[in-house]
Amino acid sequence: MSIDGEPLKEMHPPDHPQSVGWTTAKKAALFTEKLFELDSGGKIGPVEMEYETYGELSHNKDNVILVCHALTGDAHAAGWDPDPQGPLRQYRRNKPGWWDSMIGPGKAIDTDRFYVVCVNVLGSCYGTTGPSSINPATSRPWGMSFPVVTVGDWARQQVELLDLLGVTSLKAVVGGSMGGQMALEMALAYPDRVEGAIILSAGHRVTTQGLAFNAVGRHSIIHDANFNNGNYYDSRRPLAGLAVARMMAQITYLSEESMGFKFGRRLRGKQSPDFTLTGIEFEMESYLNHQAESFVKRYDPNSYLYLTRAMDYYDAAEQWGQGDLRVTASKIKARTIVVSFTSDWLFPPELCRELVSAMCYARRPVTYVNIPSKYGHDAFLVETEAVMRLIKSFLKND
Repeated sequence: MSIDGEPLKEMHPPDHPQSVGWTTAKKAALFTEKLFELDSGGKIGPVEMEYETYGELSHNKDNVILVCHALTGDAHAAGWDPDPQGPLRQYRRNKPGWWDSMIGPGKAIDTDRFYVVCVNVLGSCYGTTGPSSINPATSRPWGMSFPVVTVGDWARQQVELLDLLGVTSLKAVVGGSMGGQMALEMALAYPDRVEGAIILSAGHRVTTQGLAFNAVGRHSIIHDANFNNGNYYDSRRPLAGLAVARMMAQITYLSEESMGFKFGRRLRGKQSPDFTLTGIEFEMESYLNHQAESFVKRYDPNSYLYLTRAMDYYDAAEQWGQGDLRVTASKIKARTIVVSFTSDWLFPPELCRELVSAMCYARRPVTYVNIPSKYGHDAFLVETEAVMRLIKSFLKND
């Protein structure tokens, strides 16, 4: 499985020697005594946080790797959930975690060696406090009264959990797409705590085209007849708008080559068109419909608004270098590897190279790899063997 639609190449059953086996999400209640002050000026507390861990924490608590999930991901990065709950119940059934191919005994992120932590971000609908959670002040779902969140907030949220676990340093922080933004932010915000950063299919900002696609997705949700200013939890949800948003996003995860290879212009189950304007004619249409129908069963439209906006707001150069990416890069102390993919046009190679060039200018330790791939943005999840080799080598030489 893949959080962005493409299947991973290998699934180990829970009794496989390289699987972390059966896993159960953990909960932590944070900001119970003081409110969490957010970049937007909002404040919130308490915050319930869902996370999972794999492997054993060393005596000195110095073997920790933080894995950051992508936009519609969750804390269940590896292993098998014996009793999935909530909106993910059917989605998780008989499926391993979204990065199971990378995490486990002897895998790239070796749980015989490392203690792996994956945290669900604030604003999500997968176990951590978000718009669908109950606001203690009103005893009703937050809806759009939930405060706006940022990538910086997520970094501080995760450090709050690490502090609770007694972890003061990270061997590495790793993530792809939105998770890659978080990995970069962790290296910038906590340079003395992060020893290594692995940034996959991500850069210091979203492209203008990426902003545009996110804007159209949010527009489709907000203008759904059932949106009701985000207060739809007691009635019909704006699923038509969320479905369009997912279809738009799914297009950005692929590439022309991968779409052509998988679907081309093939008709769906017929030899000639029906000449209909409303029915499904092409395989490509059927695929997008399937992705949308599956997604709306498990995701909250409000969370989609909040998380895509956080991705849009993120600009490491503006936040850390007053617009100068070289100044920003000079603040990173971690060994860093940046991995791009040739057909990724959501976070294209040239955007990734901007960050790498700035780090080189600032004489920061950085490795850059541009992997040939036809899979587009989803390549960081699909090009398993190439990514596995790079991560394993990076961690081996820590």
